[in-house]
Amino acid sequence: MTDLTGLEQARTKMTDAGVAPAAIETFTRFYHLLQAGETGLIREDDIEPLVDIPNRADLTISDADASAALAQTAMLKLNGGLGTSMGMDQAKSLLPVRVAPGAPDGDPAGGEAELLTFLDIIVGQVRAARQATGARLPLLFMNSFRTRDDTLAALERYPDIAVDGLPVDFLQNREPKLLAADLTPVTWEKDPDLEWCPPGHGDLYPALHASGVVVALLEAGFRYMCVSNSDNLGATPDATIAGWFAASGAPYAAELCRKTPADVKGGQLVIRKADGRIVQRETAQTHPDDVAASLDATRHPFFHTNNLWFNLEALAAELDRTGGVLELPLIRNDKTVDPADSASPKVVQIESAMGAAVAVFEGATAIEVERSRFLPVKTTNDLLVLRSDVYALTPGYLLEAQAPAPLVDLDKEYYKLIDGFSERFAAGAPSLRDADSLTVRGDWTFGSGVRAEGKASLVGDGGTVRDGATVGPEGF
Repeated sequence: MTDLTGLEQARTKMTDAGVAPAAIETFTRFYHLLQAGETGLIREDDIEPLVDIPNRADLTISDADASAALAQTAMLKLNGGLGTSMGMDQAKSLLPVRVAPGAPDGDPAGGEAELLTFLDIIVGQVRAARQATGARLPLLFMNSFRTRDDTLAALERYPDIAVDGLPVDFLQNREPKLLAADLTPVTWEKDPDLEWCPPGHGDLYPALHASGVVVALLEAGFRYMCVSNSDNLGATPDATIAGWFAASGAPYAAELCRKTPADVKGGQLVIRKADGRIVQRETAQTHPDDVAASLDATRHPFFHTNNLWFNLEALAAELDRTGGVLELPLIRNDKTVDPADSASPKVVQIESAMGAAVAVFEGATAIEVERSRFLPVKTTNDLLVLRSDVYALTPGYLLEAQAPAPLVDLDKEYYKLIDGFSERFAAGAPSLRDADSLTVRGDWTFGSGVRAEGKASLVGDGGTVRDGATVGPEGF
């Protein structure tokens, strides 16, 4: 079977499933790149570090300019993820993460206090910003076919969140997984849903084009849009950044954070030597020989937060010019058709990163932001820190750090999946404010009121950490 036949099969499968034409054409472009052996790798010798960018902490934006910019801003949350790496089967944004602000301390995994999900907190942040500034501040979600129904059901609690004339969500696209052996669409009768995958968050552009959301926002009087992941509760409405972005005249801006020793993943912006353009290099686009250089904070001091700002007029023009098919770099992702079964057939997932559009927009820029704007939850390690007393949830639904976040490393055998994690922390997260790190090896169940201090460590077969115990370098 020829590669062309594989592409024809994939296009037919997508058409029959009702996938948007722009997404099919985007997939086709990437398929040809994949067919030609394109890997999407960006070599260190071909780039220079990006080091000279403005810092949010140094901005001097007047209150009037900040408020005016926020009044023309919409918030968009990428909400297509299921949290499969943590064993979830619904929208990751519906995972409980905190007790409601002002509520008495309760059980973060159950109990009488109201438990808030990512979605609840995002809505609370937008409501608080609306009340404080008077901005309409639309909140939209880009859902996947797997997250849409659950998300919309959860949003029924908040009828006031919709802005007249605008949708609260639109759908990202999907594409077939390709057999690594011949690049034909995989068939998996055990679970046909696993034959499909999301195209990466670069699908934002064909999905926006197909949905008409950008045009609708412009017609409703909005000029800017802030895009972020729904599992990053640090990406709150920010009038100061909105004011800076509006004044910059840039079509596009990315928020970057300064690296710490714990930052071993995530994309970065670099300068392409060939033409001097800013481009994005994802972890998957880094050659193995260049990993050490990419992680060197003295050479590449920033990492990408995946918080983006768009001038909607510039975005609309680019979507119209390209039909939603932006020329983003290919990211080849090698997987198995069933992520939970390493013996299932090897497949290739064609992906792209939305931040790679920095190379598409002439005059694109970046800004350094505080670490507080980057609080993603990718693992149960991250979730434990977020649920702990390292953060306080304010009445405005902001997560304020009370201490530096420790490095948490839980035994994957027992804590990787949310059910096992929740069972072992049923009495609540331990206090982590006085911990530099927490390392757990073995099957340990934590009682209530447990404190971790210093380089806290638990090793051995496991057991129960008694109520009120203090865990230090030698255990408890």
